[in-house]
Amino acid sequence: MEGISIAIAFGAGLVSFLAPCVLPIIPGFLAYLAGASLSESQSKRKEIFLNSLFFVLGFSVIFAVLGVLLNTLLESIAYDVQIWLSRVGGAIIIFFGLYLTGLIHIHFFEREHKFKVGTFKSRYLTSFAFGAAFAAGWTPCVGAALGAILGLAASQPGLAFTLLLTYALGLGVPFLIVGLFASQASNFINRYANVFKYINIIFGIILIGLGILMFTQTLSRIANFEFLNRFLLQSR
Repeated sequence: MEGISIAIAFGAGLVSFLAPCVLPIIPGFLAYLAGASLSESQSKRKEIFLNSLFFVLGFSVIFAVLGVLLNTLLESIAYDVQIWLSRVGGAIIIFFGLYLTGLIHIHFFEREHKFKVGTFKSRYLTSFAFGAAFAAGWTPCVGAALGAILGLAASQPGLAFTLLLTYALGLGVPFLIVGLFASQASNFINRYANVFKYINIIFGIILIGLGILMFTQTLSRIANFEFLNRFLLQSR
């Protein structure tokens, strides 16, 4: 069960990276943080990558702190309350799964919202601050996948820190890859932009299934492959 939840958290991070109002601007944004342009990305690859690293560290710290807070606040609650949290978490996950498949629309998540962050003398510190602002809601269109993981973390308080950190890892790794190959990544993103939306739909379907299992308290059976054992016994 833990393995499934962690895999979902990592996948949610990847899906957040592929959000349509985030993905197209990432190469240029990372180059901007490094004080370069996409045309200079080859000569300033090291600077862009280092600024990308500090940007990722910025939102990773925020998500890690959020995980610790969820763990601290929810882990000590009574078992009966945890059952209801699991059901609420399942309902939240189903809701955001429906959003990712396009069956429902939330205009708040479909437009860009930015926090204004002051610049510092150090570009690395500026990148870190932008990363922290990103985690706090710089672009709410990542909110669907993140909301699903928060629902999952609320239902499994002991895993909250691990889930949020894994989500940050899933979101951060592509940022670092794009930071290393900004110019090539920009061309790749423009070429395959239409394909990425199907990844959101597939992940949305996975979330709906996960949410139903959590709401009905049957996720542990799937994790233990109980359904497979029953199938094998019936086939004998």
